[in-house]
Parts: sequence; C-alpha cells; structure tokens
Amino acid sequence: MVSKKLIDQLFRGSRSAVAFPLRAIYLNKVRAEGALPVQVLVSVSKRHFKHAVDRNRIKRQIREAYRQHKQLLCETVPEDKQVLLAFVWLSNEHLPTQQVENRVVNLLQRVAEKL
Repeated sequence: MVSKKLIDQLFRGSRSAVAFPLRAIYLNKVRAEGALPVQVLVSVSKRHFKHAVDRNRIKRQIREAYRQHKQLLCETVPEDKQVLLAFVWLSNEHLPTQQVENRVVNLLQRVAEKL
C-alpha cells in the first residue's frame, strides 16, 4: 500500500483483531476501478527493534506467511469491494517463522469471517 490517503483511511475508520504479537487492522471499502481486491501494509516499530536487520526479518516472515495463505482472505472479498489490511508487530521479541505463520493464518481467517 503506497497511498497516504488510503493509509489514513485505514487507521482512521477501521476494525482490528489481535493474535499476539500481531495486530491486523482492516477496512472494507468500495473498490475503485483497476484497484486490487486486497492491499497489505506491514509495520514493525523501530521502538521495538533498533536494528533494521531485525525489523526486516520480521517483515519478511509476515509477508511470506501472507503470501502463502492470502487465498483465505482473497476468496471471500466480493467483486465490488476492496480490503485494506495492515499487520502491526506488537512485541519486542523474535518468534520462529512457524509461529508467525500460525498467527497470520489466524488473523486472516478472523478478518475473512467478519467481511
């Protein structure tokens, strides 16, 4: 997600779900012509991880888990709707990739149910 306008919309009028250490913030809106059905943002705070290497590793884990399981969400989005989704890391500890993947799957299923 690149548009500052969309990011502001997402964080202003949205819902969220938590599967510690991840929070999923999502917004269901009318899809503009040519827009993708799901747009994703991944955020890891510099406050929790001072080194960019650590932040990038966690973002890579989240993106890979989303890539492998995105069909859980994409299949439930109606043709005329778009979902804006942000994953925010809440902890200051690393987790194994399998645990991160389980949390992402849990959040995707919960978001899909609420659409």
